[in-house]
Amino acid sequence: MTQPSDQDPPNLAAGAPPRCSGLRAAIVATLAIGFVGMASGFVVFLSQLRGAEIQPGRNADGIVVLTGGSSRVSDAIELLAAGYGRRLLISGVHPTNGANDISRSLPDSQQLLSCCVDLDRSAINTRSNAAEARRWAHERGFHSLIVVTSNYHMPRAIVEMSHAMPDIELIPFAVVGDKWRDDPWWTSGATFRLLLSEYAKYIAAEARVRLAGFGAELMPDGEPATELVARRKPATALAN
Repeated sequence: MTQPSDQDPPNLAAGAPPRCSGLRAAIVATLAIGFVGMASGFVVFLSQLRGAEIQPGRNADGIVVLTGGSSRVSDAIELLAAGYGRRLLISGVHPTNGANDISRSLPDSQQLLSCCVDLDRSAINTRSNAAEARRWAHERGFHSLIVVTSNYHMPRAIVEMSHAMPDIELIPFAVVGDKWRDDPWWTSGATFRLLLSEYAKYIAAEARVRLAGFGAELMPDGEPATELVARRKPATALAN
């Protein structure tokens, strides 16, 4: 039997694993911890999503609805009609659309649209929604806003709007779509992908806001890369 010579590397002579095995184990452990952390965060994110629409507990000075999901605008107008706010801002309306386009989708709301509704056509994403809502609220001296958006979008909307206007009280009204009511989210691949995408955007928004708190403002003039937006749909489509 061949005996190891004095020139053999100690680790090979003793039958030890290659030196890279320790690094590989560290990488695997780090990835596993990261996966568990992201999965746990996703569970916490899901726990924030309401499964039913709950009327606001109190009135506010104004109401802001962020376009982009089914029945958001109609629900916001119902809140306005019920007296939950004095005025309504519809943020994210397509530049080519006006109040008449929305009124065709909501024919019973023409009087409210003509007297108490403002349209924001400049916002193209959640971050600019927050900036326009801040400008609108400050111009009117509002100190409280009801925020209307879809339940899956609400956590990120509140993060962005709280950061943009910490001096204004925000009261969430989460819109729950028919698909969410009819089928559990885990039974629909499309809904699951939507939630994963929204969770990634929520994490990006949280990270940017927290870094801004330490004086490290990222992308001060735009939205994070996960929120790059293509063309918006017309407001008439969004109101359906």
